Amino acid sequence: MSSRPQPPHYPRLRPHPRRTLLRALLAVGAGGLLAACGPRSPFAGIDISGASYAQGFDLTDHNGVRRTLADFRGQVVAMFFGFVHCPDVCPTSMGNLAHARRLLGAQAERLQVLFVSLDPARDTPEIMRAYMAAFDPSFLALYAPEAELPALARAFRVYYKRVEGSTPGSYTIDHSAGKFLFDPSGRVRLHHAFGSSAQAIAADVKLLLAEPVRS
Repeated sequence: MSSRPQPPHYPRLRPHPRRTLLRALLAVGAGGLLAACGPRSPFAGIDISGASYAQGFDLTDHNGVRRTLADFRGQVVAMFFGFVHCPDVCPTSMGNLAHARRLLGAQAERLQVLFVSLDPARDTPEIMRAYMAAFDPSFLALYAPEAELPALARAFRVYYKRVEGSTPGSYTIDHSAGKFLFDPSGRVRLHHAFGSSAQAIAADVKLLLAEPVRS
């Protein structure tokens, strides 16, 4: 049985299909939409190569190590923004990424999954370490000080909004649910919307790994 943490008293929020689509489009931006109208892409995800956003980060992981994209050169990085107390979207997305990593077989070590917390007030390093381990021990959770989170979200065109609950500690967070994929050279390349299958993600990771690493 999975040891995945399950917060017991938080309201379940089901993503509305229309809102999920809207957030995916907002996260991708106009560049991704225009790319979809061009020549057929070999990728399952939306090709956002050359995007002016999602250019990098300087964050701390759940082990207290400062991280940037340069740390993962030679790997494909899959980056997801969420929070530990998320009732369904986040665990579903992380589960899909764990499945995608298993599908890579011998290339699994060349996929690094990063989970960026949108709830630094509750997502302590200890909690995030246990949450990552419940999916895959190689996954890393990253966090920024709460005051710096809005700027980080804008830099990635990620939507998030705190939604109050019945008690002060029972709030949830409405947020974008897509995943960013960076190639082994550290360039943002793809966006996978919520619901993208593990098979689709794994196939795109293999295509990115087949590309030469550029300086």
